Amino acid sequence: MSHVVGYAPGVYDLFHVGHLNVLKQAKARCDFLIAGVVSDEMCAHAKGFEPFVPVAERVEIVRHINVVDDVHVEVVPDKLATWEVLRFDRIFKGDDWRGTPRGDKLERDFATVGVEVVYFPYTVHTSSTQLRRALRQVGGAPALAAEA
Repeated sequence: MSHVVGYAPGVYDLFHVGHLNVLKQAKARCDFLIAGVVSDEMCAHAKGFEPFVPVAERVEIVRHINVVDDVHVEVVPDKLATWEVLRFDRIFKGDDWRGTPRGDKLERDFATVGVEVVYFPYTVHTSSTQLRRALRQVGGAPALAAEA
């Protein structure tokens, strides 16, 4: 029987039940789960804003989730470069990626190295974006680049 290594990348900012659900579902589909926590700089580059919670704190939170076996800080945008280091068998993403140009590219790229892309339902009722908006309304979070 083969040992399946899974990789669940994300910002994991303002950790909420949607994040927990992704990690639990991912662990159910692999033997060893690595959570990829996107660095502050990578988040700013990819999403146009810095996370509310600094990367060192997000790593500590994710590291202590009982379904996570290891944590990797993502510092490069290319998931294949991350795969070169970690050699995972499955990558887990929210189904908001499915059928998008980003998701299609992810699937094509990982097909070349035999990595399965597994999608999970996106938690619509709770998101970091919604939490960030609520914090901003009470004066506790910076505006999103798209909303500024």
